[in-house]
Amino acid sequence: MLVNLNDVLIPARRGKYAVGLFNTVNLELARGVMEAAEELDSPVIIGTAEVLLPYGPIEDLANLLIPMAERASVPVVVHLDHGLKEETCRQALDLGFSSIMYDCSTMEYEANIEHVKRMAETAHSCGASIEAELGHVGDNGGEAPSLFYTDSAQARDFIERTGADALAIAVGTAHGAYKLPPKLDFNRIAEIAENIPTPLVLHGGSGLSDSDFRTAVERGISKVNIFTDINQAGARAAALGRREGMGLTDIILPEIEAVKQSVMEKMRLFGSVGRGSER
Repeated sequence: MLVNLNDVLIPARRGKYAVGLFNTVNLELARGVMEAAEELDSPVIIGTAEVLLPYGPIEDLANLLIPMAERASVPVVVHLDHGLKEETCRQALDLGFSSIMYDCSTMEYEANIEHVKRMAETAHSCGASIEAELGHVGDNGGEAPSLFYTDSAQARDFIERTGADALAIAVGTAHGAYKLPPKLDFNRIAEIAENIPTPLVLHGGSGLSDSDFRTAVERGISKVNIFTDINQAGARAAALGRREGMGLTDIILPEIEAVKQSVMEKMRLFGSVGRGSER
């Protein structure tokens, strides 16, 4: 069934587990994610990010993902991850996405509040949810992540003034494949979780250790974003199947299975297995 973030993250926060967002750009990724969710009876968040739209146009993904969500036996959020432009967020809502992230984290604090508050009003009027980011989760290889960590007191002010439904926080992760093992500030996660009622989001999840995931969820993370891990799993399956005279159809099913197994592994780590039937 198609739902928004509040339908899956509020129970996750209460139950001390997390729900995964798995970004997709094509049918193979989408099938792997959805098959994993239904087999494990897990709520799931599926979607795409603005930077991924060259690989899968948003109109095509809306036509693919929304019907899949509507007929699913588990709660499914169709989410725009890291919407960078107001027009992209509005387009996603017009197309029927049930949730958006409006990422204004590189703006000055007051500008971030102003832009997110305005978009939150629009999203809520559509029955959709909105995620924001405070602090900044950057890319690997840049400046030290600690320079952009989320401040707990500021997080409370931000949520009270914007009405955002979920908050992505910067605590030591980065986007993409890690060059060095990340060091998460688990105490900061716990402090922010105690200070605001809003579900917290961990971006840059691919590449973290199992222990990192478990501890982050225990300390208060309710949503974890994953793309690199499932993207690479599908690519490895495709590479293993290469042989003379092969066609695209020879690698489709192995790709789907590899993505599915990768997603199931994360769902077990996050503790969302068996939660899809809970109402």
